[in-house]
Amino acid sequence: MKPGTRLKSATCDTEVMVIRCADGTIECGGAPMGEAKPAEPAPLAADFSAGTLMGKRYVDADGKYELLCVKPGKGSLSVDGVALVTKDAKPLPASD
Repeated sequence: MKPGTRLKSATCDTEVMVIRCADGTIECGGAPMGEAKPAEPAPLAADFSAGTLMGKRYVDADGKYELLCVKPGKGSLSVDGVALVTKDAKPLPASD
């Protein structure tokens, strides 16, 4: 997988664009994401049902993964079962 790839959730409406990635399985709602949406949706895992927000960037603790949410949904993002968190905005410099 390379930066710019769009992934779709197998459990909900969530779609993300890959900004940065490493070796691992990107998941949404507890199911692996793919470039094509499956015909039959997979069940949403209770542990990964916090939802995604459009326009937010999601990252892992090590900084190896960064995903941009381009379509929100009910499932939350994870990599190999480890939940991703929203990336905080950089503070603007003081204008003293």
